[in-house]
Amino acid sequence: MNAPKVFISYSHNDSEWLREFAEALRKSNINVWFDEWQVKAGDSLQEALEKGMRESDAIIIVVSSANVRSPSVLFELGSALGMRKQLIPILAQDLESSAIPYSLRSRRYIVKRTPEETAREVASALTAAKAG
Repeated sequence: MNAPKVFISYSHNDSEWLREFAEALRKSNINVWFDEWQVKAGDSLQEALEKGMRESDAIIIVVSSANVRSPSVLFELGSALGMRKQLIPILAQDLESSAIPYSLRSRRYIVKRTPEETAREVASALTAAKAG
Protein backbone atom coordinates (compact mmCIF):
# COMPACT_ATOMS: atom_id res chain seq x y z
CA MET A 1 0.00 0.00 0.00
CA ASN A 2 1.28 3.46 -0.92
CA ALA A 3 1.96 5.90 1.87
CA PRO A 4 -0.75 8.56 2.09
CA LYS A 5 0.14 12.06 0.93
CA VAL A 6 -1.02 15.02 3.01
CA PHE A 7 -1.03 18.77 2.52
CA ILE A 8 -0.78 20.91 5.67
CA SER A 9 -2.55 24.27 5.92
CA TYR A 10 -1.50 26.35 8.94
CA SER A 11 -0.56 29.75 10.32
CA HIS A 12 3.11 30.68 10.21
CA ASN A 13 2.71 31.72 13.87
CA ASP A 14 2.60 27.96 14.55
CA SER A 15 5.73 27.13 12.50
CA GLU A 16 7.77 25.57 15.28
CA TRP A 17 4.98 23.19 16.33
CA LEU A 18 4.28 22.44 12.65
CA ARG A 19 7.86 21.44 11.88
CA GLU A 20 7.79 18.91 14.72
CA PHE A 21 4.33 17.70 13.65
CA ALA A 22 5.40 17.27 10.01
CA GLU A 23 8.51 15.32 11.10
CA ALA A 24 6.36 13.08 13.32
CA LEU A 25 4.06 12.40 10.35
CA ARG A 26 7.08 11.47 8.21
CA LYS A 27 8.20 9.01 10.88
CA SER A 28 4.71 7.45 10.61
CA ASN A 29 5.36 6.77 6.89
CA ILE A 30 3.21 9.63 5.63
CA ASN A 31 4.32 11.78 2.69
CA VAL A 32 4.01 15.38 3.84
CA TRP A 33 3.58 18.49 1.70
CA PHE A 34 4.85 21.25 3.98
CA ASP A 35 5.54 24.62 2.38
CA GLU A 36 8.89 25.10 4.13
CA TRP A 37 10.11 21.89 2.48
CA GLN A 38 8.52 22.21 -0.96
CA VAL A 39 8.37 25.91 -1.88
CA LYS A 40 11.71 27.29 -3.03
CA ALA A 41 12.79 30.90 -3.52
CA GLY A 42 11.26 32.26 -6.70
CA ASP A 43 8.43 29.68 -6.84
CA SER A 44 4.89 30.90 -7.36
CA LEU A 45 3.19 30.38 -4.00
CA GLN A 46 -0.26 29.99 -5.55
CA GLU A 47 0.90 27.39 -8.08
CA ALA A 48 2.88 25.46 -5.47
CA LEU A 49 -0.06 25.40 -3.02
CA GLU A 50 -2.55 24.34 -5.67
CA LYS A 51 -0.24 21.58 -6.93
CA GLY A 52 0.39 20.39 -3.37
CA MET A 53 -3.33 20.18 -2.65
CA ARG A 54 -4.16 18.44 -5.95
CA GLU A 55 -1.47 15.78 -5.44
CA SER A 56 -2.43 15.04 -1.83
CA ASP A 57 -4.82 12.39 -0.60
CA ALA A 58 -5.83 14.49 2.40
CA ILE A 59 -5.69 18.08 3.54
CA ILE A 60 -4.87 18.82 7.16
CA ILE A 61 -6.00 22.24 8.33
CA VAL A 62 -4.43 23.36 11.61
CA VAL A 63 -6.62 26.11 13.04
CA SER A 64 -5.59 28.46 15.82
CA SER A 65 -6.67 31.91 16.92
CA ALA A 66 -3.96 33.26 14.58
CA ASN A 67 -5.61 31.93 11.42
CA VAL A 68 -9.24 31.01 12.20
CA ARG A 69 -10.52 33.83 9.93
CA SER A 70 -7.58 33.93 7.54
CA PRO A 71 -8.48 34.20 3.83
CA SER A 72 -5.75 31.63 3.10
CA VAL A 73 -7.27 29.04 5.43
CA LEU A 74 -10.75 29.69 4.05
CA PHE A 75 -9.41 29.33 0.48
CA GLU A 76 -7.61 26.08 1.33
CA LEU A 77 -10.73 24.79 3.12
CA GLY A 78 -12.86 25.60 0.08
CA SER A 79 -10.32 23.97 -2.22
CA ALA A 80 -10.22 20.80 -0.12
CA LEU A 81 -14.01 20.56 -0.18
CA GLY A 82 -14.17 21.33 -3.90
CA MET A 83 -11.54 18.69 -4.68
CA ARG A 84 -13.38 16.20 -2.44
CA LYS A 85 -10.22 15.52 -0.46
CA GLN A 86 -10.25 13.89 2.92
CA LEU A 87 -10.24 16.83 5.32
CA ILE A 88 -8.69 16.51 8.77
CA PRO A 89 -9.17 19.58 10.97
CA ILE A 90 -6.81 20.09 13.91
CA LEU A 91 -8.17 22.72 16.26
CA ALA A 92 -6.41 24.59 19.06
CA GLN A 93 -7.91 23.89 22.47
CA ASP A 94 -8.63 27.55 23.21
CA LEU A 95 -10.81 28.28 20.17
CA GLU A 96 -14.42 29.29 20.73
CA SER A 97 -16.59 26.94 18.69
CA SER A 98 -18.54 29.87 17.24
CA ALA A 99 -15.30 31.23 15.70
CA ILE A 100 -14.59 28.00 13.81
CA PRO A 101 -15.97 27.79 10.26
CA TYR A 102 -19.01 25.50 10.22
CA SER A 103 -17.53 23.13 7.63
CA LEU A 104 -14.69 22.40 10.10
CA ARG A 105 -16.62 22.20 13.37
CA SER A 106 -19.28 19.98 11.74
CA ARG A 107 -16.63 17.29 11.23
CA ARG A 108 -14.89 15.08 13.70
CA TYR A 109 -11.76 17.03 14.43
CA ILE A 110 -8.55 16.46 16.34
CA VAL A 111 -7.66 18.67 19.28
CA LYS A 112 -4.11 20.03 18.93
CA ARG A 113 -1.81 18.48 21.53
CA THR A 114 1.88 17.68 21.31
CA PRO A 115 3.15 17.26 17.74
CA GLU A 116 3.73 13.53 18.32
CA GLU A 117 0.29 12.84 19.85
CA THR A 118 -1.45 14.79 17.12
CA ALA A 119 0.54 13.02 14.39
CA ARG A 120 -0.48 9.62 15.82
CA GLU A 121 -4.16 10.62 15.62
CA VAL A 122 -3.77 11.87 12.05
CA ALA A 123 -1.89 8.71 11.00
CA SER A 124 -4.67 6.60 12.52
CA ALA A 125 -7.34 8.57 10.62
CA LEU A 126 -5.41 8.24 7.35
CA THR A 127 -4.88 4.50 7.82
CA ALA A 128 -8.59 3.99 8.54
CA ALA A 129 -9.54 6.00 5.44
CA LYS A 130 -7.17 4.00 3.20
CA ALA A 131 -8.49 0.71 4.58
CA GLY A 132 -12.15 1.69 4.27
